[in-house]
Amino acid sequence: MAALDLFGRRWSLRIVWELQRGALGFRALQQHCDNMSSSVLRQRLTELIEARIVKQEPDATYALTQLGEGAYRSLRPLVRWSEEWARALADDDPATTAETST
Repeated sequence: MAALDLFGRRWSLRIVWELQRGALGFRALQQHCDNMSSSVLRQRLTELIEARIVKQEPDATYALTQLGEGAYRSLRPLVRWSEEWARALADDDPATTAETST
């Protein structure tokens, strides 16, 4: 339940998602996250650092820890499922169905 609570907080998963490609500085991470407010980003980073999912590097960038990389790997099946879900929703979309039947 603790993991669901942590990752259920707005922007937490997005931060993990963005950091899986490599370390980012605060401003770059903020831009990757659709310019979320700096106070929310600071709060989420603090929570993720305390949970040992993210670490701050000596050069002031943020990166996933080994636990954070494991969390990202654990989320990949959810990404695959969400792609299937999106396809199913698109298949059921009346606008898409009407376009293909004409």
